[in-house]
Amino acid sequence: MKTVEKLVNPVKRAGEQSPGKIYDEKLKVRARREWRGVKDTFYDYTRWLYLMSVLARFIMVPRNVRGFFRYRWMMSYLFVPHGMDKFTVGLRDEALRIAHTSFNFVIADVTQAIANAFRGDRRVGNDVAYSDKCVITDENSMVTFMMGFDTKKVHTILREVPAMFASNIFHQFNVMHYLDVAQQYGIPGDVCPMPEAEAGISIDDDFCVLGKCAVQNNTTCDGSLMGNGIIAKRLEREYGIPTFQLATPLRHKEPDVMDYAAGEIKKAIAFVEEHTGEKWDWDVYFAAAKRVNDATRCRIAQMEINSTPYPQFFGAAFSLYNDTNYMGNSGRNADFVTIDHKLLKLAQQGYAARRMYAREYRHRCIVWGVQPQYVIDMLYWMVQCWGVVPLTDMLSVINTEMIAEEDTPENREQAYRDMAMLNMEMIMRNHTHGGYKVLVDELWELCEKMNADVVMMWEHMSCKALTGMHGQFEEQARARGIHIMWVSHDLCDPRVFTRQAIRDQVNNYMRTVMREEPLDPSLENIPDNEAY
Repeated sequence: MKTVEKLVNPVKRAGEQSPGKIYDEKLKVRARREWRGVKDTFYDYTRWLYLMSVLARFIMVPRNVRGFFRYRWMMSYLFVPHGMDKFTVGLRDEALRIAHTSFNFVIADVTQAIANAFRGDRRVGNDVAYSDKCVITDENSMVTFMMGFDTKKVHTILREVPAMFASNIFHQFNVMHYLDVAQQYGIPGDVCPMPEAEAGISIDDDFCVLGKCAVQNNTTCDGSLMGNGIIAKRLEREYGIPTFQLATPLRHKEPDVMDYAAGEIKKAIAFVEEHTGEKWDWDVYFAAAKRVNDATRCRIAQMEINSTPYPQFFGAAFSLYNDTNYMGNSGRNADFVTIDHKLLKLAQQGYAARRMYAREYRHRCIVWGVQPQYVIDMLYWMVQCWGVVPLTDMLSVINTEMIAEEDTPENREQAYRDMAMLNMEMIMRNHTHGGYKVLVDELWELCEKMNADVVMMWEHMSCKALTGMHGQFEEQARARGIHIMWVSHDLCDPRVFTRQAIRDQVNNYMRTVMREEPLDPSLENIPDNEAY
């Protein structure tokens, strides 16, 4: 089997060495805060205060208070500070600062998205003039078709992100009600719980109602199309919000689909222009294109650092920040540029100092498949408990190509193809669609490039695209001498696989196949199945 050199942390980590001891099975939160040494504990506390200030400023607005009591999913708002704590357990130095810098910015961005949705919501804010300049998009859409609209004149509202995606990350039980509602109305229980929950939210009348029009995308699977259909019918028939279906080619690596894909982008832009009355601005677009390229360069540099023996930016922070930046921003918000460069600088500092997330690194791991939302912090646990370093995950291995950023007649036409390419290779479909090469072959190429000896394969039991290739992954991993560790889950529903049941699959593999003992036995079993 392929092996990698074990690394022992040359720097003594300040503070508590057994973070598993701070959990209490009687509590839904940790028994106490983690001691990280004076410097890092003080920094962590200041970031906690900053996060509380973001949440306080949000709730001081009367319409946001009304929204809090109107929408069931807003309950997750209360658990954001605890959720942030989950993503920093055991972190020190640059790793702690990377997690806070990325997550705090994402939380602030999502909080603003909720505030925008409440402003235009017919039930809560009812700002009609604002709502008439809003375009609703679905959660898995990449908003490239909005890159040329001035963000001060036309607003993009990803209303499913706070209602389903973010809420499930911070409160594991938050979408169970919507799954039950969907199934009561006849939707099968074996469909992907993400679109099923979104359909349940729409059936339960728990989405904000705003917008002049909406754009949906045939993103990931049949389940997603099913959910979009239910939501679109309610938008159009009950709320009078016309909805455009952006049909994106599935075989996105085939060159002959590009003309069609670019044509779909043009139609989406024309649809937004027609209903909002605003026009596409090429100056705005190419400014956004420059920011997209800048973000791509920063992400490539981060991946290059992760290819070394001392990776710095990985795990949930890397995944969720890239998701927000790549999908929800698409170069439209200039604030992301500052954060991109700050994160890269921190990673470079950590690499120069040879910082490590744990006292020992035993294995280098590529995380493939769709990860569970309610235990997305688990990758940090894997490093600290077993010394398995998750170098990158499948959803973060996205576009590495530069797009046209200079305004010329030729580049204006190329821009439609660039937007189509970005849309086709967006996070939730860049490897689950496109054929055998992107799903299977690129995994082994990545293992070679990043010197990985282990693949952690998330086996989302409702995702037919990946589970159908189980045998191929097994055979090819064996031929290459790479360990492949299958970890089953149901994405959003903790009743099917609890957090500890998911961790136990890793525990069992490491003990029985790898014949290893945990770095920190206090983390092997964590009493958090009932925690938020």
